[in-house]
This record gives sequence, C-alpha cells and structure tokens, in this order.
Amino acid sequence: MMAKKMAEHYNTQWVPEVARELITTNTFNREDIINIGRAQTERIFQKARKANKLLFCDTDLITTQIYSRHYLGVVPPVLYELEKMVEYDRYFLFDVDVPWVSDGLRDIGEQSRRQQMIEIFKSELDRRRIGYVLVQGDWEERESIIHREVQNLIRNTNQ
Repeated sequence: MMAKKMAEHYNTQWVPEVARELITTNTFNREDIINIGRAQTERIFQKARKANKLLFCDTDLITTQIYSRHYLGVVPPVLYELEKMVEYDRYFLFDVDVPWVSDGLRDIGEQSRRQQMIEIFKSELDRRRIGYVLVQGDWEERESIIHREVQNLIRNTNQ
C-alpha cells in the first residue's frame, strides 16, 4: 500500500480504505455504502488529529461514489455531503499501466474495464475542477513521482 509506505517514510499517519474492513465481498447495499462513506470520513478526521503535518489517504469519497454508481447504479446523496467535509492538497491517481492483482475484492481485472474506470476517475476529478497527479510507471517510478510531489507540497507550504 503506497499510502502506508509514504506515511512511514514521512513519519505521519495514513488512512486505509475502510471499506475493506467493513465488507468481505462485492455484494453490498445502499446502507453498506453509506456506512462505508461515514466510516471513511470519520477515520480521516481521527487520523488528521494525530498526523505530523501530512496525512496520506488510500481513498476518498469520490472513489466511494464511483464504486457506488458502478455496483449499485446510484449514489446516495449523503456521500456528496461527506465529500464536502474533507479537502485534500494533492490527488494521486494511479494509472492502470501495471498488472492487475486480485485481492478478493477487486473484480475489474480486464484491461479495457480498468481503462474505462480510470477515465471515469479522471472525468469526476475534472468535473469538480480538482487537479491530480497521474501516477504511472513501475512501482519504483510511482514512488518517485509521489515523493517529488510531496516535497513540492512541503516546500510550497513552508514559503
């Protein structure tokens, strides 16, 4: 997990994808997705209080919305309200240029479907006018991209 690795490197906190703690299959309902959104938001606030200037989040409410639409065909309005509660300084969008790995929950392994999903993510971020860093390459290159961006963020924050 890149968020965990970055948090360890920068001696700070990270927030995992809380959905993985709450569900064990891709069979879930509207109430489950609302609970995931609330739990993710609460975990972000908890970890932010303990963070050492930086907080790395594995996911966010935009992601929860996208997967809600994908699996349920609808996005409960509360997910949009929860999204507004948290602001991020950088978005790292991981491209689909590395091999897919099944982990028991992921089910979008076909490259064409992965490409469709990344385009949905780009579209949602663009629609909200949220800038993002497209993270590409092997895992070492990805890590380097993130380090460079975090260093830029730290430098710009300290000015």
